[in-house]
Amino acid sequence: MLRAAHTRTLLDVLSLPTAPFVEGRVHAYIEDFCRKLRRVTAAHDRAGNILMRYRGDSRRIRRPVCLSAHTDHPGFVAERMIAPGRLRATWRGGVRPVYFRGARVRFLVGNEWVRGRVRSVRTGGRGATRRVETADVDVRRPVPAGAIGMWDLPDARIRNGRVYARGCDDLAGVAAMLCCLETLSRRKARTEAYFLFTRAEEVGFVGAMAACRQRTVPERCLVVTVETSSQLRDARMGDGPILRVGDKATTYFSAATSYCQAIADAVGKRDRTFAYQRKLMDGGTCESTVYCQFGYEATGLCLALGNYHNMNLRTGRIGAEYVDLADFANLVKWFVALTTTRDPYTGTHTALRTRLRKIEREHATLLRKTRNAVVPAADRS
Repeated sequence: MLRAAHTRTLLDVLSLPTAPFVEGRVHAYIEDFCRKLRRVTAAHDRAGNILMRYRGDSRRIRRPVCLSAHTDHPGFVAERMIAPGRLRATWRGGVRPVYFRGARVRFLVGNEWVRGRVRSVRTGGRGATRRVETADVDVRRPVPAGAIGMWDLPDARIRNGRVYARGCDDLAGVAAMLCCLETLSRRKARTEAYFLFTRAEEVGFVGAMAACRQRTVPERCLVVTVETSSQLRDARMGDGPILRVGDKATTYFSAATSYCQAIADAVGKRDRTFAYQRKLMDGGTCESTVYCQFGYEATGLCLALGNYHNMNLRTGRIGAEYVDLADFANLVKWFVALTTTRDPYTGTHTALRTRLRKIEREHATLLRKTRNAVVPAADRS
């Protein structure tokens, strides 16, 4: 079961407007949320990424965990009114051009939404790389330059054990990290952990790369990114959050993945409601690949996502993204366990190595005794 306070946090975050490079509303919520938590401090790098640090112990942990999520979602940014009732807007993110035709959109002006409908789009690239660059939108009243635009979908809501929203990717990850921070602070956990909230992931991991170049995350950290990733045939929502061993581009740091699995197994032994999956989620690429390429020991967790980037494949129209509520609750449990475990990350396959050594010891004698039966006499020494 998800705590009522965590449910409220999830719904609040999933209802926030955001798009690449205009994540201010999400960042303001994060900072206001964490300002109320004890033992939490905030820092900002030159790219505008936010790094929250929880420190409930005077000791310096040698290999703390840093959880990371991005704060943007594919969306529009208003450019200018090109005629009465007609707005030109830049599009940022990956959605197939066919989904734009006549789609309803909304732009945030002050604290009110101005609704409209896409009249036409301009694209760049060819074939599979063809992408929308700008859209002309019929709007009910003028929209100022810089206003955030999103698909005209309702605020986040829960229905039949799932939460539906304008954007779960990756605001569900942001919400899970905030719930973890709240839990650590409320329990006065004696640990140290970092929480990185990055910008502009949807246009190519821009914020994460800047954080790596600036060494925003201490190099001693194990980095665990959280994403929502389009559910696959054998990676279904409702079966638990997913330990993501890799993505479309790379596989992640093996020892880090093994460590996250060992923590999940330990949680499952004491909590019968906990479930998780281990999968290669190769539908796209995520920030874990970036961290690994810049020398961090990194891996990833994710939630199976419905209507990835708001594309409803069944109807061919824009639809609300959705994730399973129980998966989200178990993701928060996994985060708390990762940041508070008494068996810190060492950078090696500790649990796997121990298991292999046990097997080796059990069968060493039999291996020696049966050697003569399989090795030809001429080869014995």
